[in-house]
Amino acid sequence: MGAFDGLAAIVTGGASGIGEAIVNRLREDGARVAIFDRQVHDGLTDAYRVDVTDDESVRVGVEKVAADFGGIDVVVNNAGIGAQGTVETNDDDEWHRVFDVNVVGAVRVSRAALPHLRTSNAAAIVNTCSIAATAGLPERALYGATKGAIQSLTLHMAADHLREGIRVNCVNPGTADTPWVGRLLDSAPDPAAERAALGARQPHGRLVQPAEVADAVAYLASPRASSTTGVSLAVDGGMQGLRLRAE
Repeated sequence: MGAFDGLAAIVTGGASGIGEAIVNRLREDGARVAIFDRQVHDGLTDAYRVDVTDDESVRVGVEKVAADFGGIDVVVNNAGIGAQGTVETNDDDEWHRVFDVNVVGAVRVSRAALPHLRTSNAAAIVNTCSIAATAGLPERALYGATKGAIQSLTLHMAADHLREGIRVNCVNPGTADTPWVGRLLDSAPDPAAERAALGARQPHGRLVQPAEVADAVAYLASPRASSTTGVSLAVDGGMQGLRLRAE
């Protein structure tokens, strides 16, 4: 018996990277999982072309999943985009664009799913946050601001919906070995040196693997975590809390 047997989940940004790992993990544990993504390629199972910046697209997708699956028990708000630079680097349009995906996108999906989650006996929302919400990183002002908003949003949603039987938590990955990080490494003058530097920045000395983040999401979303809500779970190799001496 899997922890998610009989449960239906939505994972946004589920076609690649951390989202793909989350989809695979929840399915291994027995869930039926709908993938929401702007780019849906052949070979994906239960994939829905949904743009989290378009409220109509989100509402149609959520209602389609609820009809196809017979309800919705879990929502994983994982869709997000990156951004580099200081506060001077990005113009207003870019600030609005990244917030629209990373923050308001999670709001849209949660808002559309809430009527279905209220009818579930195992309702949970898990938001993908970041180490950038809790540690100041160079050249990540815009991205970090959106993730700080997600961490705060998680707490307020947990308070608002606890008595409706809906738990809300977030997972805070460190620098993970994802396609976006891969593109950043490829654009560096010395990709190997940049990868080594990013790995060394985390106390355990390497990039976080998407499957490790998926394991944390699976715990937070699981009925086995029924007393866990309003929590930010770091999966960062100790980056948030540890201060190791140089070897």
